[in-house]
Amino acid sequence: MFSNEVIVSLLAVMCLVGMPRAHGAACESIRIPMCRSMPWNMTKMPNHLHHSTQANAILAIEQFEGLLGTKCSPDLLFFLCAMYAPICTIDFQHDPIKPCKSVCERAKSGCEPVMKRYNHTWPESLACEDLPVYDRGVCISPEAIVTAEGPESMPDFPMDSHNGNCRGTNTERCKCKPIKPNQKTYIRNNYNYVIRAKVKEVRSRCHDVSAVVEVKEILKSSLVNIPRDIVSLYSSSRCLCPPLNANEEYIIMGYESEEQSRLLLVEGSIAEKWKDRLGKKVKRWDQKLRNPGRVKSESVSGKTNTKQSRH
Repeated sequence: MFSNEVIVSLLAVMCLVGMPRAHGAACESIRIPMCRSMPWNMTKMPNHLHHSTQANAILAIEQFEGLLGTKCSPDLLFFLCAMYAPICTIDFQHDPIKPCKSVCERAKSGCEPVMKRYNHTWPESLACEDLPVYDRGVCISPEAIVTAEGPESMPDFPMDSHNGNCRGTNTERCKCKPIKPNQKTYIRNNYNYVIRAKVKEVRSRCHDVSAVVEVKEILKSSLVNIPRDIVSLYSSSRCLCPPLNANEEYIIMGYESEEQSRLLLVEGSIAEKWKDRLGKKVKRWDQKLRNPGRVKSESVSGKTNTKQSRH
């Protein structure tokens, strides 16, 4: 439900103006969860709203979830991501590309009536007037990645501007070094989480791969909360290592990103087909990892009692 409190909170964040824009570094991979579905995977900070880091942008853009939930405009998410996680290419590193004025106007015309119900208007920080027009400058829209000369003028952007598919991607078969689960490896790698999960889907968009799984059992968790629900496991490359197959149930041992509150399935992680016996082993290994002195003490005590019983 889109409440008055959500609108007020939304507008408070939308109207914030940060520090003056500084010259940022080169393009960086998008780490804003709401924008990972966009047809581009590289951005640059500061963004068009002067957020200096993606971490700051995440906190701000998440306030739009309520407005997005009303489905007031099919262009709203695209427009927000174009502002908060602007597309960055080799040719346009100095000034990230802005959304087209028409995209902003469509989002505004659809969503401002909803905001007016709560006596609010479209914020000045998202004003459409200063955005470029399709045939007069460089801008992006959901229909295509467009420039004054047309899509072909951006050859370094790794996607087909008409349909959002990646091009120039390395199609070589992924080679993952298998890691067998054993006590020595488990203790050495000290995984942040261990779950029993059924794979629902493996998603691949350009160079980003993730797995959607249903958590059946939590054997170990660290700082990131793991619900008994559908969660995503994120990779850091175009390969999902270790590999997962849809509709299979696994015991998965991996790491986490506390900053992004997400679970990672990266090189060094383990994914084995679920077996009750393996699950029991992992619980013993984790107990030994948490209480190495106690386990050793109990082992020595057991040997002593055995010797005494023989006399």
